[in-house]
Amino acid sequence: MTGSDESLPQETQPAENSGAETQGVEFAEISPGGTGTESPRGIEFLLDVPLEISVELGRKKMPIGDLLKLTHGSVVELDKLTNSPVDIFINHKLMGHGEVVVVNDRFAVRLIEIISPDDRVKSLA
Repeated sequence: MTGSDESLPQETQPAENSGAETQGVEFAEISPGGTGTESPRGIEFLLDVPLEISVELGRKKMPIGDLLKLTHGSVVELDKLTNSPVDIFINHKLMGHGEVVVVNDRFAVRLIEIISPDDRVKSLA
């Protein structure tokens, strides 16, 4: 470094027997239903939180050697049958199953099952 080190933060140690008194801090009472500073809108602020939704058609494991042999036009066979439901993930967590449909020339997914919260917890174990 060049120049003075005066602009860098200096580590300080508390002075022993400095005569400074400590004061207690009072905290507001928190009710079981919330923080006490909530607005009447409840949890509506969560409605604008973006989530990533992804749909998985199937999976395939293959050795690196086979992967390197893939060329334009190669077909990779997945582990699911054509009539099997696809898996729907929200933020990389399985949340349900659906079937692939076409809407206005675009792929879409029709929900056929939403996994219960209990089953989601079991899948984490």
